[in-house]
Amino acid sequence: MVNCLERIVLLVFCLLALTASAAAQELKRIRIGYPSLSTTQGHIWVGQEQGLFRKYGLDVEPILLRGGQLATQALATGDPPLVNIGTVVQAGLQGYNLALIAAVQTKYDFIVFVRPGITKLEQLKGKRLGITGFGSATHFASSILLNHLNLEPNKDVALIPSGLDPERVASLVAGRIDASFFNSSAAPLARKAGLTELLQIGDLGVEVQGNGLATSRSFIQSNREIVKGAVKGYVEAIHFIYGNKREAQKVFAKYMRNNDPEFLENAYQHYIKTIPKKPYPTLKGIQFLLDMLAPQMPQAKSAKPEQFVDFSFLQELEKEGFFSEMAKRYPSK
Repeated sequence: MVNCLERIVLLVFCLLALTASAAAQELKRIRIGYPSLSTTQGHIWVGQEQGLFRKYGLDVEPILLRGGQLATQALATGDPPLVNIGTVVQAGLQGYNLALIAAVQTKYDFIVFVRPGITKLEQLKGKRLGITGFGSATHFASSILLNHLNLEPNKDVALIPSGLDPERVASLVAGRIDASFFNSSAAPLARKAGLTELLQIGDLGVEVQGNGLATSRSFIQSNREIVKGAVKGYVEAIHFIYGNKREAQKVFAKYMRNNDPEFLENAYQHYIKTIPKKPYPTLKGIQFLLDMLAPQMPQAKSAKPEQFVDFSFLQELEKEGFFSEMAKRYPSK
């Protein structure tokens, strides 16, 4: 009788193990890239840490790709096949068939910080302006700033690729650059370093297409369900952050490598003030980028904003009531 009971217990454990193994095998392993340690990447981190991508069949590995240019190059080669970037337009004009399937920025949330001794924007003429890298969001923010000041890049102001936020702060303090951009979540780092803020780029009133989830059209064609699962996890992570401040801040602290309460409060407040719960790309913002790129890339003059986006996934979620479901699951507090 005991031996029989032992065999039954053993059989149950074996069945449970097989079930767990089968469930794990059903998950599609996929890498999702992101270009910076800023809150605009927060839903990628939270989606992974809170198991939200797993809900939709994906075992996601977030990959940090240093700067928009590197992230775009990686996406163009297909590894990783999904990247949270804002440079799809540039890549598309170069012949890469990419599509923005969700987006979380319609203006650049950058503050211009300068080293001690500079007190006016006009003093930037002849100076060095630090950007993350060429083709990055900070690069395009520099175009907005210099247009506003009637200055020309690399003639009136030198653009210097200077890395991620902590590296650019260090470069400013060391005097290797004279000015740079930091978003609201990174601004406390710049302030504590004794740097001076002069301007909010968003106050210049320019609508842009910033960060968003992008992939190739070929990947969409051959892996549509994977892409849709990624979009679902992406959207749910946004809603989760809105509804779970403390848990979101823990994830922010891990990925942004900063446990300072003031920093995390600023990061969270910046997120909920700027990130939309329905992350649709902006055609107006894409047209702005085309206009900015036209002098260097003549093909931008004949391009249409619609060719760089795929609204179908978000539209499907609308029809399926997914956004309504998220609003009920994560009510505003």
